[in-house]
Amino acid sequence: MGMVQEFKEFAVKGNAMDLAVGVIIGGAFGKIVDSIVGDLIMPLVSRIVGKIDFSNLFVILGDNPSNLVALADIKKAGIPVFAYGSFLTILVNFIILAFIIFMMVKQMNRMRNEAPAPEPEAPATPEDVVLLREIRDSLKK
Repeated sequence: MGMVQEFKEFAVKGNAMDLAVGVIIGGAFGKIVDSIVGDLIMPLVSRIVGKIDFSNLFVILGDNPSNLVALADIKKAGIPVFAYGSFLTILVNFIILAFIIFMMVKQMNRMRNEAPAPEPEAPATPEDVVLLREIRDSLKK
């Protein structure tokens, strides 16, 4: 079997296709969570905390001779900064995503437990017992 044939079998197997679909949906889901955090939650949190933009929260670790105030300008100037604002945004993203996945898994487990278990099949009768029963039945005739 050639390598192309092996690759073709691998690529069209259910697991590879399921993984591809999962990655695509996960990417789209990540964008939704980013939007929820960036457009809905962080503005509310920043309103309560009193800051407008978490991504601009930082501490300058070096000298700032030009008295730059924007994070992008400070980074461009090569001044070391401790930019904890974007970390806070990513942390909130992670917590929301983890909570949503937790709820989905919990719901799937609940649905799985509610589904009636299939009745166990009676174990197959061993062949020698079947033959002995046939002999017994033929002797009775």
